[in-house]
Amino acid sequence: MKGLLAEFKEFINRGNVIDMAVGIIIGAAFTAIVTSLTEDIINPLIKLITGGNGTDVAGLTIPVAGTANGG
Repeated sequence: MKGLLAEFKEFINRGNVIDMAVGIIIGAAFTAIVTSLTEDIINPLIKLITGGNGTDVAGLTIPVAGTANGG
C-alpha cells in the first residue's frame, strides 16, 4: 500500500497534473468573465442599437435574393 501512495504522490508532483488543474481553474474564471461581459454589456448594447426587446432583433433584416425582401 505504501508503494501505491508514493507513486500517486510522485504522479501528482510531476507538474503536468498541477498545470492542468491551474488551467481548469483559469478556464472556469475566464468563462464567468466572458458570460458576464456578454450578458451585461454586449447584449444590452445590441438591444439598444436594434431596438430589440430581448426576444427578437427588431430592425435587422437579411435580404435574400429571390424573395419579397431580397429584390
